[in-house]
Amino acid sequence: MLSLNDFIYMKPMNAFRRVLFFFICISYVGVVSAKDSTSVRFAYDVDFDMDFDNREFYRSSFTGSMTIFGARITPSLGIDAGSQDGWNHRVMLGIDVMKDFGASPVSPEFSIDGENETSARQINLDLFKEMTLYYKLGRKFDKTDLDVYAGIFPRRFMSGSYSRAFFSDSLMFYDNNLEGLLVQIGRPKAHFEIGCDWMGKIGESRRERFMIFSSGEGKVLPFMSLGYSAYMYHFACTRHIDGVVDNILASPFVKFDLSGITGLQCFNISLNWLQSLQNDRLHVGRYVFPCGGQLDMEIGHWNAGVRSALFYGKDMMPYYNAYDAGGYKYGNQLYMGSPFYRVHDDGTDGPGIYERLEVFYEPVVGRFLRIRAAAVFHFNGSRYSGCQQVVTFGFNLQDLLHGKRNQ
Repeated sequence: MLSLNDFIYMKPMNAFRRVLFFFICISYVGVVSAKDSTSVRFAYDVDFDMDFDNREFYRSSFTGSMTIFGARITPSLGIDAGSQDGWNHRVMLGIDVMKDFGASPVSPEFSIDGENETSARQINLDLFKEMTLYYKLGRKFDKTDLDVYAGIFPRRFMSGSYSRAFFSDSLMFYDNNLEGLLVQIGRPKAHFEIGCDWMGKIGESRRERFMIFSSGEGKVLPFMSLGYSAYMYHFACTRHIDGVVDNILASPFVKFDLSGITGLQCFNISLNWLQSLQNDRLHVGRYVFPCGGQLDMEIGHWNAGVRSALFYGKDMMPYYNAYDAGGYKYGNQLYMGSPFYRVHDDGTDGPGIYERLEVFYEPVVGRFLRIRAAAVFHFNGSRYSGCQQVVTFGFNLQDLLHGKRNQ
């Protein structure tokens, strides 16, 4: 019998074959069970995404210029079982396959010492990033929907509204999965979620890290809703490096949907307050409270539009350039939002302005296909900080077959 330790350390191809064999077994069980009971059926989910994001940030020092160009497919298979008391149970197993275009092995004679770019594994085996395995519990109570996810599952299951001060575009692309728990409650005019993502188990070189996050929104008028988003990020030590940093961020907001009044396809205005509480326990020993206000506006018609996020406040990442007890920079390990929320890149203190201006086109090809092209411009104060050219392409098989995402 294969032990867990044997499975972890077996050759990648052997592991992949065993996972494939498990998929086949799951499929067989689902088909056989379906013949005897309508409450048990075969379940599946397939998502494909391609992202092109050319970043020209040489006019500022907030972050480096680069091009993100890659594709991901996340297939999963499992069993879906409904019980007579109304509860629905789902167990899924899948794999996250991602390729950074151009990340292929180079010839050894061109390799620079210290860079692992010659391995042939980059052609195929290194594309298998992570297994996904999760359990979903669902139930509908009159007008209330309850969904609970537990395990390793795609980040796209999150339904909350989070500013880019919380999660950056690159984080959403490269950190595709959550490891932990997610609870969602939906009503006709409101929705709420709370979850935990355990990102690091303490080790010799690995920090203990976890995040508790939540978001909610509810309509109070046909054209107005109130909501919030928040997280508590615990960024702790390794076995050999002391220190803990607490990073808490909350953002209440009021949103106005004026589409019906104006006759436009989209006309939204959102007023947000960003409030952070942060404490580097070892080096500072007290909390600091960076904060600011943000005005979001989106106007669109004929599948094209303009989206603006205007922030005025203090540096939301005061420890970004600080170092831990081992001499390692906190940087984007401590802060997961867009680095432009540091406001100033020249050492200036005090409040400042950051604006993100996006012009986009999002044609409607089908309910199963998502295409978006955009030009994004960044401004800090009166300075132009850089731009992005973005094209995203997504396909979901469940949307094609059933008209909705199968989660």
